[in-house]
Amino acid sequence: MKLKLDIDPDIVAMMAAEVAAGERAVSAAMRGAGTGLKSAWRLQITGAGLGPRLANSIRSQNFPRSGESLDAAALVWSKAPVIVGAHDTGPLIRSKDGFWLAIPLPAAGKSLRGGRITPGEWERRRGLRLRFVYRRTGPSLLVAEGRLNTKGQAVVSRSKTGRGKVTAPIFLLVPQVKLPKRLDLARDADRALESVPGLIVANWVAARK
Repeated sequence: MKLKLDIDPDIVAMMAAEVAAGERAVSAAMRGAGTGLKSAWRLQITGAGLGPRLANSIRSQNFPRSGESLDAAALVWSKAPVIVGAHDTGPLIRSKDGFWLAIPLPAAGKSLRGGRITPGEWERRRGLRLRFVYRRTGPSLLVAEGRLNTKGQAVVSRSKTGRGKVTAPIFLLVPQVKLPKRLDLARDADRALESVPGLIVANWVAARK
């Protein structure tokens, strides 16, 4: 007596199709979670008034870079991690040399390199000497003797009579600064992580239809 066993449908083919559906579902879920987190972080940065340039430093990458996998992953990061991290943690900033932090006032102007100007650069560019003024209450100052131009910046006075000459505060001096916490990146990251199981299930069901 001979027994013949035919399995219909083909279990091997069914399992292969199920694995393929799972790979598509997991890969799609991770792409969605990564893209969603990137958008959420960018929106949070612009919403905090930190500008689109810093927001656009947030990038994402899917793995594998091509194809689909049950081990798919997404990486979201910033190309300006120090700046973004500072606004996320709200650190206490001190001078690395243990001296004063010099905070430029409007009369200081901007650095040629962009951003805040330093006392050394200011003296070289303006041709004026800064003078330290200690204050018992409130921040101490670095001031200069000169005149204010049309931009409100201190420059050398050319007047022989001293007309228009002022003592202009150029820098505030403080021992430390507490940067306010303006971002909560972990909140959006946790939400993205929590969304992954639901995205996998939804994509898996859609792939089997």
